[in-house]
Amino acid sequence: MNEVQEQPGTQLAVIAQALFLSNLLLLPGVCFGLLAYLYFKHRRSAPSLARCHLEQTFIASIIGGVLLVIANLLILWLGGYQSANTWMVLILYFTTVHSTLVLLGIVGLAKAMAGNEYRFPLIGRLHFN
Repeated sequence: MNEVQEQPGTQLAVIAQALFLSNLLLLPGVCFGLLAYLYFKHRRSAPSLARCHLEQTFIASIIGGVLLVIANLLILWLGGYQSANTWMVLILYFTTVHSTLVLLGIVGLAKAMAGNEYRFPLIGRLHFN
């Protein structure tokens, strides 16, 4: 029987991508905390595949959080949460930013499960040292 050899770091890469999606869809904050823990624990010692996915998901989570804060500041600037502008900003945020991050997370998860590295468009070359 031909067994497919799993690339080193595949499991950690899949976990990173799953935590990224869970942070967006299920348990925001809790899953980010777990992702941050994995990132800081394995960022130097993990195989390159896992390092790539950990770095991409960690940076994308931070950027997504910053964009969420910007959306809230925009809501406050446009008249607060009682204003009709609130719905405009929320709908624009969720149909553009949030759904884009979810879609990129799904692609990243598929790449991780296949044992391939993945870089997010636009932010893919950002990294922390």
